[in-house]
Amino acid sequence: MDQQLTPAADMAAHRQPAFPGESADYAKARQQLLAAEIEFRRHMTRLTAQRQALPPGPLITKDYRFKDEQGFEVGLLDLFGDKDVLVSYYWMYGPERERPCPMCTNWIGAVDGNASDIKQRVAYKILSRSPVERQFAFAQERGWRNTDFIQTIGDDYARDLDLLQPDGEYPALIVYRRDGDQVRLFWMSEMGRDMADPGQDPRDAPDIAALWSILDLTPQGRPADWYPKLRY
Repeated sequence: MDQQLTPAADMAAHRQPAFPGESADYAKARQQLLAAEIEFRRHMTRLTAQRQALPPGPLITKDYRFKDEQGFEVGLLDLFGDKDVLVSYYWMYGPERERPCPMCTNWIGAVDGNASDIKQRVAYKILSRSPVERQFAFAQERGWRNTDFIQTIGDDYARDLDLLQPDGEYPALIVYRRDGDQVRLFWMSEMGRDMADPGQDPRDAPDIAALWSILDLTPQGRPADWYPKLRY
């Protein structure tokens, strides 16, 4: 299918400057960058199609138990509600933490504004080992209104997914698919520390954090020695 597409360089050649006064060097470099951006968009489209074409993932056979915001004990399948897909994010807010991870907080806050739209298509839940009441209290503090919080009962879920380790806990975005009255893994973020390139923090592709995606558009890019805070 790619052979039928107009070459990216030809498309970029139609670029019209937004402001007058571009130097020849800037115009040339920006046109080359635009061609690369078109190629990147096409690669991301192929990547999405490759992800969607994954064969059925493993069945989740262990009976993990959770507690919802109403205080009811539920199973993994219950978290789907009436949807066929569950998008879940395990965040670093275990009971041993005084405050949650600032980066997890930043991500959840960015998605909260879209959560109502997301939940039209899929189930969307935030999971943690902390009591659900504690998570909900923090959500109220941050002004989050559209996000559902779930407590994992016990540590098996986090340990089995390798998110709870001797040196601490780690976040993960996990997508499940309903298969009749069973649940299968569809996709899970797996770019851990051992897959990070030199000088980079671990991150997925595409980067799911709006913060970094926006900073990547700036001249300085994402800083190597700065992270968001809970308070400024």
